[in-house]
Amino acid sequence: MARDGSRALLLSTAARVRGRLAALVALMVTRALLGLATPALLAASVKAALDGGDAVRPVALLGAAVVASGVLDATTAPLGSSAVGRAGAWLQLRTVSHLLTFGSRPSLPPGDATARVVQAAPGVAGLTVTVASSVISLASSVVALGLLWWIDPWAGLVFALSVPVVVLVSRRFIGGATAAQADYMESQSALSARLLSALAGARTIRAAGTVAAETDRVLAPLPGLASAGQALWNLQRGTMWQLKLLIPLTQVLVLAVAGLGVASGRTGPAELLAVSGYLGLACGALAQVDILLEVAQVRAGASRLAEILYRPGPVDGTRPGLPAGGGEVVLREVTLSRDGMPVLDRLSLLLPAGRSTALVGRSGAGKSLVAGLIGRLCDPDSGQVLLDGVPVDELPLTELGRQVTYAFDRPALTGTTIHEAISYGSLGAKRADVVEAARTVSADAFVRRLPLGYDTPLEGAPMSGGERQRIGLARALVRPARVYVLDDATSGLDTVTEAEVTEALTTRLHGRTRLIVAHRAATAARCDLVAWLEDGQIVALAPHTELWRDEDYRAVFAAAGTPARDGQETAGV
Repeated sequence: MARDGSRALLLSTAARVRGRLAALVALMVTRALLGLATPALLAASVKAALDGGDAVRPVALLGAAVVASGVLDATTAPLGSSAVGRAGAWLQLRTVSHLLTFGSRPSLPPGDATARVVQAAPGVAGLTVTVASSVISLASSVVALGLLWWIDPWAGLVFALSVPVVVLVSRRFIGGATAAQADYMESQSALSARLLSALAGARTIRAAGTVAAETDRVLAPLPGLASAGQALWNLQRGTMWQLKLLIPLTQVLVLAVAGLGVASGRTGPAELLAVSGYLGLACGALAQVDILLEVAQVRAGASRLAEILYRPGPVDGTRPGLPAGGGEVVLREVTLSRDGMPVLDRLSLLLPAGRSTALVGRSGAGKSLVAGLIGRLCDPDSGQVLLDGVPVDELPLTELGRQVTYAFDRPALTGTTIHEAISYGSLGAKRADVVEAARTVSADAFVRRLPLGYDTPLEGAPMSGGERQRIGLARALVRPARVYVLDDATSGLDTVTEAEVTEALTTRLHGRTRLIVAHRAATAARCDLVAWLEDGQIVALAPHTELWRDEDYRAVFAAAGTPARDGQETAGV
């Protein structure tokens, strides 16, 4: 499967630049033909001079061939770079786009995925050009060997005897190099993944005083990396000395046999020059180890990229759109597992249209997974999720993204400026829309205090966790959706600010369906209904005031650190 995926990936990458490749191959073939003609023209020029004949014509043709070869060399280089660059950009874009479609589904660690894209994509993109150049060079070498044999059969025979030895050495090398290169890339990706996770938690590591232990953890794959690198180096060392000895020895023997031919009168001095020229071209077939190493590296890289690209992602729906509706959401007998362990077990839930529903449960109960099901950030193993009566997996992901919008507890802010971060994903959002959304979530005041207000670059706008949450909430509000999912999106706000923001959201989103993942009793109390998640199922769906009478329900908030008094006062109990 991995081999088939690698082959398909290489073919599809080459297809993206087939026009440039066709032009490049045509230029390289022309250059190879001129290279094959050059020794013959040189021999003809020398022979004419030695015989006292007219050497002007062969010399002129020789000069023209040399000049044309130089022009072609200067043309093929930028054309090849253009083809590789275009293919590499397409491959990286395709890989990153596919990674992003997984949403919160299990995928590769970010460091591993990044390493694969950075390491493998350039090599895969350039392999077609490398292979085309190698094949043309090999064909040229075969023709040169035939001409060498035609000029002096004995010299050709001596050269031909060395070919099986080179093939045997090369096959042994490329097989071992592919495995060693794969091990090297895997260790490098593991190192990158650990380093990225450590950098993300640098403050925690420093505060905990565990820098030394974390350094050891990050560098744990280093021995494997060193071992794979050493194995690769040993392969190169063991192969190169054999080839570096074999190729010059072959050249010396061929020239010696050709020289004896001149001495015996079998061939002339001009033919000796031709033999020398064609010998150099024929030896190109013996000097392909560098190409073989590159092929081994690319094969390993292509296999690692194929693991990403041919990993099944979410299947896009084909239904043209949703019927008119108020945003009713139904989860019907939904089951979902993670790492082989069931998290949601035949869960059923109704989110009434136009109402706000709090989703509460103990830490690790699967609240974020339930929230993610509505917008297909994750898909159930079984069961159905419906939006206004339509299964969400029948809708195109772009259409579903317009109908279901999210705000998260730790929003990733994307864009260059604050304005772009809020308007991200909302085509046509104007400054007035952005400002109004920010004002609703109490973000307008602190944004205006920034040096350039809404045009302040993100990197020049230090924000607290609560301020980032408010920017994330504003981003959700800019988008006119049927369903708004707030996944603990106010957890970073103090109690007073959260109350103000929640009241403003209630007014702004009146008549819109809202699912609010809540850890505070006060947050749950402000919603119309509360869905209580326990042991993978919804054990109750009722107003907070009713559920608060249940000791087990109160214990959910006690475990999350919410004082009982908070829930009582807000609920009026």
